[in-house]
Amino acid sequence: MISIIIPVHNEKKNLSQLLPYLIKISNDDIMEVIVSQSNCNSDGAENLDVAGNITFIKCRQKGRAAQMNEAVLAAKGNILVFLHADVKPPKSFLTDIQCTIADGYEAGFFSYRFDRDSFFLKINALFTSKDGIFTGGGDQCLFIKKDVFEKLGAFDEDQVLMEDFEFFDRMKKNNVRYKIIKNDLLVSARKYDNNSYVRVNLSNLILIVLYKFGYSPAKLKTLHNRLLRTTYKPNS
Repeated sequence: MISIIIPVHNEKKNLSQLLPYLIKISNDDIMEVIVSQSNCNSDGAENLDVAGNITFIKCRQKGRAAQMNEAVLAAKGNILVFLHADVKPPKSFLTDIQCTIADGYEAGFFSYRFDRDSFFLKINALFTSKDGIFTGGGDQCLFIKKDVFEKLGAFDEDQVLMEDFEFFDRMKKNNVRYKIIKNDLLVSARKYDNNSYVRVNLSNLILIVLYKFGYSPAKLKTLHNRLLRTTYKPNS
């Protein structure tokens, strides 16, 4: 079975579209979905009318790493998939994952494109189909065999930002065999609504470089919040 884990904080609108879509492209007997809500989630997403193989849990600890780890404890599948609520997978999503694992890989990611027609965003998306400095980010949807995930020690809950990159570093150090599937996810470009293209990309580069040089997670989080506007501006 494949366990799709979706860490969320007030993502009811996106979940109302994503969850029915996942059911549409799946067979109930091979997939379960666990929506792991932050401990301060307040949008009532758990009241959505969903299929029986979709469950909601409320995380006890703070942080996305903790949300994903708690969901893993509840997961029944032997393959774990970590999907963001604002990312739409391709129709062959589950088949792609199954075939990759059957081919001997222990983990993998997907290439992606943005849901906005922009020349510069298309350039960004080109880099997601190959290994590079930004490989391993959450938007690429990590999937991994559960026993391998557990051997690696799960996500580091002290890593309050870039927990995905930290986990990927451990994957590489432990020679986990992975593949980047060139079948695009559709990723929301909403971060660009309140931030320019240059601001987002320069900020991401600064953060990843500082992370590589051992900048503390708490300082990275503080810097991230200063560099990027993460809330929508009210209509004027």
